[in-house]
Amino acid sequence: MALLPMSMPSVAQQDAAEPIAIDGLHSFELRVSDVERSLEFYQGLFGSPVISRLGDNVSLQIGDGPHYFTLAPTRRDEQPHIHHFALSVPGFNIFELQRQLSDHGITRTVETLYDGRSSLDTAGLTWTVRLPGEGEDMMTENHHLYVADPNGIPVQLSSPDACGAGEGRGVPCELEPAPEEGLIELREINHFTTYVANYEVTNDFYRNLFGLGNQAFQGTFPLLGLSDGRQFMMFVGGTQPGTPAQPGRIDHASLNIENFTEESVLERLTEYGLTARPAGEDARPLQHWVSRRMPERGGAPGGTPEVYLSDPDGIHIQLQHHTYCGGGGVFGEDC
Repeated sequence: MALLPMSMPSVAQQDAAEPIAIDGLHSFELRVSDVERSLEFYQGLFGSPVISRLGDNVSLQIGDGPHYFTLAPTRRDEQPHIHHFALSVPGFNIFELQRQLSDHGITRTVETLYDGRSSLDTAGLTWTVRLPGEGEDMMTENHHLYVADPNGIPVQLSSPDACGAGEGRGVPCELEPAPEEGLIELREINHFTTYVANYEVTNDFYRNLFGLGNQAFQGTFPLLGLSDGRQFMMFVGGTQPGTPAQPGRIDHASLNIENFTEESVLERLTEYGLTARPAGEDARPLQHWVSRRMPERGGAPGGTPEVYLSDPDGIHIQLQHHTYCGGGGVFGEDC
């Protein structure tokens, strides 16, 4: 089914509505082929404690929190991937957010209507997902709220203290320590890079909906900055007019870490059993590699090193210095 023209908010509707205030990136979800295998991998590498378990999903804390990421099993006919990212909304109120989304011309729907169909069919729509449990009432605590951008990428709007088991202060976050200390200490979520059909249309959508501005540029692509001056969202692609020919794809999640140097991170990844990706080849699961962002893409002279790994399912994770903001400088700290 093609994207319905009435589903997408018009520019006039978005421009007339007040932006939704956000504090920054809050979490993300990895859809994986084997949750227990991925849990062992990420806890062994990062030493991340479990902060919630909900059905088959397991959420792991990043640094001292409140950031986290969730490991969830792939659905039928689905390949492992980064399913969505979440934005932290101060004063989270699901009903008020639904009203604000409506003011922006975003239509409320039911996600299950789109099971087995292209994620593009959800572009410009919002929906809630009821969490496992006995409660059927529409409450903040037992629902998650999503909106899909023009490329069908789901974005969760989340309470600042949510931990993967629901929204609101009444939802418990109970730490289960990792079996052992990890080799790499995480600090926070830094950014997501997403491939889209039209990066200009996508950036305008996020600017209007959340009031975001440019933090830096990597070549022609702006980085949409968030509240702390480090976090950002980056949308890479062409300028295809009209309805996208294919859904968007979150290429990688980037995490800022402690004790970053290119050499030490590669050494620790190798110690953990990952191997170097051969030059000129696509990444395979359990490999690491370095991309040097040169001055024409906003990097330092000689290149700002950006370190990547692929997990057991081949999902890409970037690791950077805790000052990284996507700009120039040896650590990408100059924005």
